[in-house]
Amino acid sequence: MKKQIVVIGLGRFGSSVAQSLYNQGHDVLAIDDDESQVQVMMGKATHTITGDATNDLVLRELGIHEFDVAIVAIGSDLVASVMVTVMLKDMGMKYIVARAKDQLHANTLARLGVDKVVQVESEMGARLAHSLFHPDVQEYMEILPNFGISKIRVPSRFAEFSIDELPGFANPRDASQAVLAISRGRNITLKPESKDRLRANDWLVLAADNDLLDNLAS
Repeated sequence: MKKQIVVIGLGRFGSSVAQSLYNQGHDVLAIDDDESQVQVMMGKATHTITGDATNDLVLRELGIHEFDVAIVAIGSDLVASVMVTVMLKDMGMKYIVARAKDQLHANTLARLGVDKVVQVESEMGARLAHSLFHPDVQEYMEILPNFGISKIRVPSRFAEFSIDELPGFANPRDASQAVLAISRGRNITLKPESKDRLRANDWLVLAADNDLLDNLAS
């Protein structure tokens, strides 16, 4: 369903989010006080505006409170980020997503009632840490310390193995450790059977502790 979304702050993160949402068919208003950033976004969002989003009148004149989602992509200026978030809350914004540069910033936004806080640097750091020495690991999302959900290419040495023949999956230490899906070309198998056999270039989506992931990807 098409949504009306405002993205405030057009740095690398904000620009990427705005363009991706626009490409998905949403109505995207992109705002920044830097005219050069706004010029770059022309044609990559439905509307682009040069303006000071910390000015309450600017937001109200644009009718921001009527939008479905506001994304506060101001990461480096904590004061501006908080000011904009407070104004959006006061306007009765339906759903607010905000970027935080550190944990203190994230905690502040959470206390203000932000619906979703995004910490790009820490999330990318966790992904890099798990893929740096394991090139088969494409994605990693930490759920708990030492436990996460990963997308990993099946190493060639495990081609033709069944799932229960993989290291750590014959007798998993915890029932929460499991292969959630197998992606093979354009086909996806959800909740595969333990006897399902793998092929080279398959992708696995699995929930596992980091030790098990290391054993599988090493």
